Amino acid sequence: MDISGSALALLPVLLLQGRHVRKRTPVLPEPKGSRLGVVGTGTSIKLLIIGDSAALGIGASHQREALLGQTLKYLSPHFRVQYQLIAKSGATTSDTLSVLETLPQQSFDAVITSLGVNDVTSSLTVAVWRQQQAVLRSLLQDKFAVKQSIITTVPPMHKFPALPNPLRWYLGDKANRFNDILAQDVEREHHCQMLNIDRELPLSAMATDGFHPGPPVYQHWGHTAARLIRHRF
Repeated sequence: MDISGSALALLPVLLLQGRHVRKRTPVLPEPKGSRLGVVGTGTSIKLLIIGDSAALGIGASHQREALLGQTLKYLSPHFRVQYQLIAKSGATTSDTLSVLETLPQQSFDAVITSLGVNDVTSSLTVAVWRQQQAVLRSLLQDKFAVKQSIITTVPPMHKFPALPNPLRWYLGDKANRFNDILAQDVEREHHCQMLNIDRELPLSAMATDGFHPGPPVYQHWGHTAARLIRHRF
């Protein structure tokens, strides 16, 4: 873990709580539905969604309720969307880079990323996170000619019901530091935008495991992402 200051004294408690959370948190199934296809009518655009279990839609029963489906719901009346979802539970930024490097060179108009939670819960430092995210943004533009990169912030982990304190406090603080440094870099890149999904939602908006988004969060996320894409194209 990236430990500093008063958190160092809590290290034994943080490690113990982390193991306990991993053991007791239920494993939710992956949502059903296609991860590759074409929907809608109008101007053609190519959409890529990449990342972790939230990108995959864990917490929703079907892709139409997840980030992919909700984004397509709000884009399809205006665009013919050729879409692709590349995501895996537990994926870090480094994992995603490895997957993207194996793909053939191709082009996408817009990409939505969902990464950070698994980086936060690992031993990754802020400096390494910053470097890996910079490599990711460069790869998306250089290899995939992405015109619009929508970088989703690390979610508000200090609000996750599945996490006890002080672990919740520690991971929430680390997530905020990751977001702060990411915002500084993204602001300087005209083809990139930050998407912050931290809004006041009831606990019922979370999935039953208290760790993943539920359908209301995905609806807000997809609607916001689609609005950014519509504005750009």
